[in-house]
Amino acid sequence: MKVALLDDDDSHNALVAALLGPAGYDCTSFTHPERLLAELRRQTFDLIILDWNMPDLSGIETLRRIGEVLTPAPPVLLLTSRSIEADLVAGLNAGADDYIVKPLQPPVLLARVNALARRAYRPAAIPQVEQHGPYRLDPGAQTAGWGDRVETLTPKEFQLASLLFNNLARPLSREYLLRRVWGQRPDLETRTLDAHVSRLRSKLHLRPANGFRLTTVYGFGYRLEACEPETDTATGAVPS
Repeated sequence: MKVALLDDDDSHNALVAALLGPAGYDCTSFTHPERLLAELRRQTFDLIILDWNMPDLSGIETLRRIGEVLTPAPPVLLLTSRSIEADLVAGLNAGADDYIVKPLQPPVLLARVNALARRAYRPAAIPQVEQHGPYRLDPGAQTAGWGDRVETLTPKEFQLASLLFNNLARPLSREYLLRRVWGQRPDLETRTLDAHVSRLRSKLHLRPANGFRLTTVYGFGYRLEACEPETDTATGAVPS
């Protein structure tokens, strides 16, 4: 799981990374909010941990900017030396999912991060049919169905479809999709992903006529969005 750390004190970022790394979290450190915001447009993070007190842009304003860059945004854990209830409420209202009052206690930090990860990315204990609007994804049969149609998908196509549907409206970077579907494969070219996305769009008819739009986010990756189904103006029927 990829975690972005934002603190103007890089030694503090290093401490947090050292605590989370052994638990399986891949941390990337940032000391300037603008650099984090720029990187959020280039790659996908599963969790963001940011410090309230930044010299250029406050934690509250950074939270708001993250919400503008990513909709929906990944879970955000706010680190703060403020313990006044009104401040903490302001942080949560600005978009933080949880907060920790400094000084940090390593067991508490790890427990809070684990809890956020479980809530946001809880895997199903038993593979179950996923329903996304008119689309049904059956992990057992590796099929996608809508209406009276059923398409058999390859394992990679099914993983990709499930990932896109479960992150609806969230821009997903090519790097993130390659890592989640193909694992750590530095030799894999992005055109492999592009070919799979193209086949998936064609197989599942992911277009506004069926209530979904799979678009390319230029220089970044892909985003699957729900939209109003288009209708035939003459008959009022929804095209398939």
